[in-house]
Amino acid sequence: MELTLEHHGDHLFVRSVSSAGIEIVDRLYPGPLILSTHGVMENWPVGGPRDLAEHHLEPVFELEPEVVLVGTGAAQVFLPPELMMCFYRRGVGVEVMTTGAACRTFNVLAAEGREVVAALLPPGLSP
Repeated sequence: MELTLEHHGDHLFVRSVSSAGIEIVDRLYPGPLILSTHGVMENWPVGGPRDLAEHHLEPVFELEPEVVLVGTGAAQVFLPPELMMCFYRRGVGVEVMTTGAACRTFNVLAAEGREVVAALLPPGLSP
């Protein structure tokens, strides 16, 4: 799925999402990653959406986002309530969705100048 063709502003953006990975600007990332408007943390050590634990979220919170988009791969997998509480305790908004939807939403919020971070699992990863 092609998401955007041009760079809008001075922030990173997702160009496409496929079973091969997530293309950010002009580079393909095949594994889990954390994306902010100004950087990519590759090799985020998460095996799948059901493996996500509180310690995996620390690099996300260090970026001080106002909202976090969690892309759970090709299928939406809701986070357990105790993991959702990690966001609420810090006053950080969170939305959990498929990775394609998270990438589209990231592009929109980044273009609006929002402090958004996306924690993304590639669509080819099993739930």
